[in-house]
Amino acid sequence: MNKNSNTYQILYAAVMVLIVGTVLAFIYMALKPKQNENIANDTRKQILSTLHIAAPDDSQVKETYERYITQDLLVDTEGNIVDSAKNVAFDVKMSKNVKLPVAERQYPVMKCTLDDGSVKYVIPAYGAGLWGPIWGYIAVNDDGNTIYGANFSHEGETPGLGARITEQSFQDEFVDKHLFIDGVFKSVAVLKRGQKATNGAEQIDALTGATITSRGVSDMLAACLAPYEPFLKKLQTVPAPAVPAEATNDNQPE
Repeated sequence: MNKNSNTYQILYAAVMVLIVGTVLAFIYMALKPKQNENIANDTRKQILSTLHIAAPDDSQVKETYERYITQDLLVDTEGNIVDSAKNVAFDVKMSKNVKLPVAERQYPVMKCTLDDGSVKYVIPAYGAGLWGPIWGYIAVNDDGNTIYGANFSHEGETPGLGARITEQSFQDEFVDKHLFIDGVFKSVAVLKRGQKATNGAEQIDALTGATITSRGVSDMLAACLAPYEPFLKKLQTVPAPAVPAEATNDNQPE
């Protein structure tokens, strides 16, 4: 075949495209499991950060996560646990979940047991910032009301402004804030200094120069935590453990 002919050049280009495409597809498939694991480990680190657990070495992230996250739960809008299979909560893709009709959404919760035996419940949230998606995790004490920790991330917020939602100093402002006031769900508001939440919610100061991103965090928490109100209220009404009879008798005078 004449190498200078149009037919040869077209066939040559087609074969090269096929070869290169095949090689790239092979590389993609070969690397995809590792890419997926890296994404999963990044998520695990965010959840562990919510629980004030320092990010371990990459080779130990999954082991550390499974040590502290003792149960995955899916709850419904009445606060009932509908599934507790392994990773059932971790595997929920919140970016897709929030786009579903309310009746079709899943409500994941990750139950955590810390070294001191205390139990926390981690709830994911997903919303919109100024330039793109923002997301995060809120850890709630087993009283179903007090925030134990928070972690936020973003896709493209402005460095030095909205991107500061990832800073520990901002996230720590949520610690010990309450989701319920006098038994009524209020969430936590993020407002400019001097402003007051109209619904009486506890609040923290918005980031300077990042009003829209701060409002995005506030709106995200209000929208994503509200469906968990029945579940959190059930935690609040869990009765205290009964005192064993023998323990009671030991305190009686002889």
